[in-house]
Amino acid sequence: MTTVAEVRDLRVETGGRTVLDGVSLTARAGRVTAVIGPSGSGKTTTGLALLGEYPPGARVEGAVLTERAGAVGYVPQHPAAVLNPARRVGALLGDVAARRGGGRREVRRRVIEALELARLPDPAQTLRRFPHQLSGGQQQRVVLAQALLLGARVIVADEPTTGQDALTKQAVVAELAALAGRGIAVVLLSHDLDVVRRLADEVVVLRAGRVVERGPVSAVLGDPGQERSAAPRAPRPAGPVVLEARALTAGHRTARGTVGVLHDVALSVGSGECLALVGRSGSGKTTLGRCLAGLHAGHRGEILLDGEPLPKSLRARSRSQLAAVQYVFQDAKAAFDEHRPVLDQVARTAVRLRGADVRGARAEAVRAMEALGLGAGPAGRRPGQLSGGELQRAALARALLARPRVLVCDEITSGLDHATRGAVLELLGGLREHKDLALVFITHDLTAAAALADRTAVLEAGRLVGTGGP
Repeated sequence: MTTVAEVRDLRVETGGRTVLDGVSLTARAGRVTAVIGPSGSGKTTTGLALLGEYPPGARVEGAVLTERAGAVGYVPQHPAAVLNPARRVGALLGDVAARRGGGRREVRRRVIEALELARLPDPAQTLRRFPHQLSGGQQQRVVLAQALLLGARVIVADEPTTGQDALTKQAVVAELAALAGRGIAVVLLSHDLDVVRRLADEVVVLRAGRVVERGPVSAVLGDPGQERSAAPRAPRPAGPVVLEARALTAGHRTARGTVGVLHDVALSVGSGECLALVGRSGSGKTTLGRCLAGLHAGHRGEILLDGEPLPKSLRARSRSQLAAVQYVFQDAKAAFDEHRPVLDQVARTAVRLRGADVRGARAEAVRAMEALGLGAGPAGRRPGQLSGGELQRAALARALLARPRVLVCDEITSGLDHATRGAVLELLGGLREHKDLALVFITHDLTAAAALADRTAVLEAGRLVGTGGP
């Protein structure tokens, strides 16, 4: 197989810390190379190195070889971050396609062809939309189309199935397999071992910035039946209702009017109870969670805390109401100020919402992050110096410092490695049982839901279609 990109003995140091230590990797035409390992092991740094991108001020040794500039395309874990929210998809892709010359008709033909190769249904409709009007999976495919328009021979896909339902995940696998089938090299950065088994030809295992194992997928990962899965738990009787939604209807505004997202949804969660909220991508789960937390004011109906109506908007809620209902975002990177140390941002929650003194808040923040496996070293860095999994744990710690009555968790385990995921689920289970914390657990991970939830609510096309045991 033809080598189209190569990393040779790469060493990256930043801030006195070794991020990569002698990593080598070969991307071959038509082959899928998976890079796996715990959060913070160096997967994303390795992927970005193929583009020639490194952390600010990094000291770099070794070599990265590619055929030419633009030969490597990158599809990030959170694609919305690299799409201009003020421009329609057609304008974004048209500018990229126009770099190769040609008239308007030729440019449009290339754009439609790239969208079809990226497996976006109804390309003509997609071109008229803004990025925020697309699902995460659709945004991901638009970014992939951009890379294809630039003539990428290698696609680095960073956690492409994170937070996706089973059907969407299957489509992503098919999409990447189709790229490989056209002779494009795929470098897959992933925690999802099921996807790695289905897609990869070779697996490279990173730990603490070093390659600790590599080889064919069957040799490295072995029999999937040997993996231990979380066992369903017996439901715990719920205490008094803490948070309740009544006749909740919500929508999103577009240029053509309001598009309905939730339709007459009613649910409740009691003290010490975990309610798992499941459903396909686009079913309205995140919008429902945001309504509960005051982050989506465009809704009708009532949300009650301890039987008292909550203001629709976050800005209209009191400090105690803000502390009582905390939301942990799926996109942890977007939830942090990139210019301030993570520890300061986590500690500020206790200062702002509980009136804690700064020194005490910092000590409490350190303890909370250590309980989640995030030591003082990573906690003292800026968000850009942490992995996605490390940022997700910091986001959870920040919410817990408010000492909430209700915690709304939006796909918070989807970007975590197996061990960290287990630790987070164990921590949430302990908080639920010993602190009487009510959890609304939004997830595609049915195994995690079974391990944690007392009840499950299923959303489909914005309607609650069923509730029951885990």
